[in-house]
Amino acid sequence: MKTIRQITMAALLTVAGNQIISAADGVVINHLGTSNTLVRVSNDARYVLFPVEESVDDATLRLLVDGKAERTFYVRLARNKADYYVPFDISAYKDKNIIFDVVTAQSRSSVREASDDACWKLISLSDTFDTSNTEKFRPAYHHTPLYGWMNDPNGMLYKDGTWHLYYQYNPYGSKWQNMTWGHSSSTDLINWTHHETAIEPDGLGSVFSGSCVVDSANTAGFGENAVIALYTSAGLNQMQSMAHSTDNGETFSIYPGNPIITLESEARDPNMFWNRETNEWNLLLAHALDHEMLIFTSPDLKEWTLQSAFGKGLGAQDGVWECPDLMQLPVDGSDEQKWVLICNLNPGGPFGGSATQYFVGDFDGKKFTADTDSEGNVPTKWMDYGKDHYATVSWCNAPDNRHTVIGWMSNWQYAAEVPTRQFRSANTLPRDISLFKGDDGQYYLSTVPSPETMALRDRMTVSAKGKSIGKNPVKFTLPTANDGICEIDLSLNAKKADKVTVTLSNSKGEKVDMTFNPGESTFTFDRTQSGITDFSHDFPAVVTAPTLRDSKLQSLRIFVDRSSIEVFDTEGNFVLTNLVFPNTPYTTLSVSAEEGKANLNSLEIYSIKTNNN
Repeated sequence: MKTIRQITMAALLTVAGNQIISAADGVVINHLGTSNTLVRVSNDARYVLFPVEESVDDATLRLLVDGKAERTFYVRLARNKADYYVPFDISAYKDKNIIFDVVTAQSRSSVREASDDACWKLISLSDTFDTSNTEKFRPAYHHTPLYGWMNDPNGMLYKDGTWHLYYQYNPYGSKWQNMTWGHSSSTDLINWTHHETAIEPDGLGSVFSGSCVVDSANTAGFGENAVIALYTSAGLNQMQSMAHSTDNGETFSIYPGNPIITLESEARDPNMFWNRETNEWNLLLAHALDHEMLIFTSPDLKEWTLQSAFGKGLGAQDGVWECPDLMQLPVDGSDEQKWVLICNLNPGGPFGGSATQYFVGDFDGKKFTADTDSEGNVPTKWMDYGKDHYATVSWCNAPDNRHTVIGWMSNWQYAAEVPTRQFRSANTLPRDISLFKGDDGQYYLSTVPSPETMALRDRMTVSAKGKSIGKNPVKFTLPTANDGICEIDLSLNAKKADKVTVTLSNSKGEKVDMTFNPGESTFTFDRTQSGITDFSHDFPAVVTAPTLRDSKLQSLRIFVDRSSIEVFDTEGNFVLTNLVFPNTPYTTLSVSAEEGKANLNSLEIYSIKTNNN
């Protein structure tokens, strides 16, 4: 008499009828009910490829290895069709029994109906996963994940000639979920190498934002020059956890004593640095719903003492406070230095949704005190006046006393709806920051493209000087290579004109208007007719930055990528970062003036070097 173990899988399929079906080779589907299914896979391949349909709800997948729960993650498993596929690496479980216990959110009236979902026939095994670009709007020279969702940059550090960029990452879909630390590195801040995920969810929850430091003095006891990461573990509640790396941030070991900081209220995004003046570690933690930043001290990165809180009732308060940073910056043209506290918030930005505000003041190692204006108030200041600049933080340990930052180039209002699928979201170009003193006596951030961006320039395609500008636009042709990506450097003298407008346009009538108004000391960016805008009513927008100077002169560096435009005041007084999705690339630059003549002092347009990765 045969035992159960002697019954073949083919016999099981016959006995169970419709409840067990065979999908692709090496994949067996066992429906247990209307919303619960087992997916059994052989482990001869490296990846299980799961089909994703973005319009459906997440399914919960619990990985069982030899019957033991290994991990839980979430995928929008296709019900009707596959928008794309995501890989799950099973190579670590060779010669083991692998089962995915799947609970779908969309219940069915019967098992037969549940078995008709497209995903069960489309799940497959493969030794490879194709990450070659399939997106017309994937940036050519901004950092993006190979696939999947990305939001906040975090944990950034510079070590041994390499810039490390970690980021909030969903490897299993192009919408927010499964928060993990993705990892890329660069030796020039322009060309990026993608690595395996650095820190993955564990029993304490998902891995939210945080920071890294190089522990050169071995204060934490993990070795001289170990890389220490602090991050938020987000389960039912939020707590702060630690990991360390002894291979320059390539892999991390989770601290067994986690969590190292717990509070009775929601707090996240720990950002730490070594304070040379007090010879101890400082940590900022976003007390998100209380709209304040908590300041801690520590001798060893493990035991933290709460010293003070900053921010209640100050600055923009309409959204949660997130992703803090605190640094001492030089004041341009002087020997003075001031402390700057960066505070990202969502919503509550000057033009809706996400944005980055900052405070200038003094810090004694335990308490931050913000400067006030002439009326005794703490002014609200914005780091970028575009719609798509968020979660900006700096690199730890940057060389030559540089303060180099990078942001997430999107907005929570529509980040999950932008017209891409293989990936979602890019980072801004890297930027170097300092301070300058305005005519009003206030200190402001000066933000310029990092010097490494000069290496992007390829061939100068347009050069012009001393052109008179009036009501009829003066037009120039933009480069055509690589979908029109380029850098535009120009200098304007408004002279007697009320306004001077720089327009990027294409043959479909899509355009972006950028207008300098010297009378109001403003610079405006209008993307209401920029191309595809109907995926969100919050996307069409006109945003305005103060130029922070009383002058008829205005110089700009404008970086145009396939789906973004970053406009930098050449002196660093303002920046506007905005996504755009033209149906065809912009081909023409036009300059015009209103109510008087202006002058185009100079114009240079450069094509961009790219390896198309």
